[in-house]
Amino acid sequence: MNAPAAGARRVDRREFVARLLAATPQALVVTGLGSPAYDVFAAGDRDLNYYLWGAMGGAAALGLGLALAQPARPVIVITGDGEHLMGIGSLATIAVKRPPNLSIVVLDNGHFGETGMQPSHTSRGVDLVAVARGFGIADALACDSLDGCAEIARRVNARSGTLFARVLIESSEPPRALPPRDGPFVKNRFRAALGLAPL
Repeated sequence: MNAPAAGARRVDRREFVARLLAATPQALVVTGLGSPAYDVFAAGDRDLNYYLWGAMGGAAALGLGLALAQPARPVIVITGDGEHLMGIGSLATIAVKRPPNLSIVVLDNGHFGETGMQPSHTSRGVDLVAVARGFGIADALACDSLDGCAEIARRVNARSGTLFARVLIESSEPPRALPPRDGPFVKNRFRAALGLAPL
């Protein structure tokens, strides 16, 4: 497995996320903790954003459950390489269930951004696209430009198969845009937006 080549192109994370969400307005969005949550919130808070706080490794699994429960809606998991690596085994179940409306977008800067920017496994040779394909997710791709955002959005909206997209992003740390941190509020707001009673 190969790390990104030295000098490989990288995408501005905030601009990529903003473009993706603008192009997928019907999507239910689950964020990994930390920077992906800040990026999604910075693009515009909405009731159908589920900000995952304090559950490192749980974003893809939560997205799977949501995709199975809401098959008529596209579901996007937007997470980081460190968070995704923590729960990498969930890709096996995702590959077996293959919900056609689930898209996993991993913002990969090769670092653990929330704990001090230590190098993550992806900067040391782990290829997340190859891992996803190895688990059985055939539609797994790498993106290193803003131009690739439109194709990812098209696949999200089509709901024609489980998608895994690794987006090579810059190792920048934009100003934090903190979404609501009240877990019950986020959960109940999300449920209400789906027409479900609070729990």
